[in-house]
Amino acid sequence: MDIKSFNQLKKNLKKDFSELKKIKIAVIGDTATQFYVIALRGYGYEQGLDLQIFEADYDQLDLQILNPDSELYNFDPEFVIIAQASQKLIKSYYKSTRKSLFAENKIAKIQNYVDTINSRLNTKIILFNFASLPDTVFGNYANKIDVSWAYQLRKINFQLMELAIKEDNVFINDIASQQNHIGYEKAFDPQVYIRTDVVNSLDFLPQIAKSTTDIILAIVGKFKKCLILDLDNTTWGGIIGDDGLEKIQVGSLGLGKAFTELQLWAKNLKNRGVILCICSKNTDSVAREPFEKHPDMVLRLEDISVFVANWENKADNIRYIQKILNIGFDSMVFLDDNPFERNLVRSELAEVTVPELPKDPAEYVPFLLTQNFFEMASYSGEDANRTKKYQEEAKRVNLKESFTSLGDFLGSLGMEAEIDAFKDFYVPRIAQLTQRSNQFNLRTIRYTEKDVNDIIKSDEYLTRSVVLKDKFGEYGLISLVILKKQDKALFIDTWIMSCRVLKRGVEYFLLNELVELAKENGSIHLIGERIPTVKNVLVKDHYKDLGFEEKAGLWYLNIGTYQPLDNHISSISTTV
Repeated sequence: MDIKSFNQLKKNLKKDFSELKKIKIAVIGDTATQFYVIALRGYGYEQGLDLQIFEADYDQLDLQILNPDSELYNFDPEFVIIAQASQKLIKSYYKSTRKSLFAENKIAKIQNYVDTINSRLNTKIILFNFASLPDTVFGNYANKIDVSWAYQLRKINFQLMELAIKEDNVFINDIASQQNHIGYEKAFDPQVYIRTDVVNSLDFLPQIAKSTTDIILAIVGKFKKCLILDLDNTTWGGIIGDDGLEKIQVGSLGLGKAFTELQLWAKNLKNRGVILCICSKNTDSVAREPFEKHPDMVLRLEDISVFVANWENKADNIRYIQKILNIGFDSMVFLDDNPFERNLVRSELAEVTVPELPKDPAEYVPFLLTQNFFEMASYSGEDANRTKKYQEEAKRVNLKESFTSLGDFLGSLGMEAEIDAFKDFYVPRIAQLTQRSNQFNLRTIRYTEKDVNDIIKSDEYLTRSVVLKDKFGEYGLISLVILKKQDKALFIDTWIMSCRVLKRGVEYFLLNELVELAKENGSIHLIGERIPTVKNVLVKDHYKDLGFEEKAGLWYLNIGTYQPLDNHISSISTTV
């Protein structure tokens, strides 16, 4: 998405928000935030969100956060944004009598804000870090002395990162990096600041608003998961079918460096868990040759989850990729140097993000770095293995084509599942599934790692997770259920399953286990609920198909009359 101008975002506020997903946000700043709120709400509209914003009065952090009866707590927001500015921070620094302790004191105050909010709200907190602000009191010697502004400012930003690592529900909006990109003179308008106490220019505010929205989208589960690459003049320079292996441009010399840097960027995304795919108009064997034989290629075939090279329509090939990955088109980013191909995919697959790449390949990576397509809200050890899992899934799809019976196909997989209460080891992955899963997600409740840990410790909940494997490999943790104890019943607070295992019978296997758990708990009913979303239409009839009966908008399963459902999964139960 291109960065919108402030005026474009302001015009969005006149549009119809009634059908958009509503999210309550509180904005508290130590400088004027009214223009930021306009930009933020405008970007929300761009992404299909109605950001309902409570904006605190100017410089009321202590009053709003520390007072239990404040407007902040009465508003009960899903997100709290604390927007502090370097211009205010430096004034406090100048007044400080113990400058060597300035950073520690500031972080202690921010930690107190976080602790106080967490004690009164179940919310996510987005903290602005502090942009660089010139101060030549010590000149370059500021880098050698701990009482300097430069030293203390950088120490605060580092300790903010440490705070966010420690606090699962705290996220950083990296204002410092964004200003470094746009430049201090463009980011800060001294005339506007003096007159209005607005510290960020109207040119910079849209970038800050977009970054904030990116974080919110990632937390609520709307983010990009897959990067699809064209090959000729996108992943390497030249045309492999015409130029041959020796003459394509990739490596450390000339224009080849631009394509190498793009591959390095893609490789790092893959190592982080983004799915890499190839979609190219080429003969398959010719397209694969550079990945197999060119010494300067950064990307190799083992980095690619789905490799499609043929002479078919690229939109159709992306549909094929989507079928194997079983993710939404809105989770995909497609890079292609050819304007015709870009426009074709945009016209046929409007949900796929297709950026307008610069004409000069040297500008590819600088452009892509500014777009921040792949924001994230969590990371787990399983992310690094995602490519292998999708490669295995492609083998399963190919095997399925050889069977006429779905049951025979499932029986041939030799599936085994380990079911257990939530383990500490899986907490990051569990939180990630609640944030990322949209299709097989009955109530679409998002949980942070802190939330999951609280549930594990609570006597009010029972939990189950499923780890699946078959003859092709391990799927990993692919399903989870959170059950809330009620009088003679267990309410299914959350039931999520990874799209990678749809139509494998996991829901039948898991329900059998849940019924046994309900019996052990002395419950006579399982109670389910589906909260409809645009994305979870897939599970519209989930409870009905499993034998639940609807009563007043909820679904009830009688434990006493339940008959176990057939499936092709063997249980390896570790729960006593």
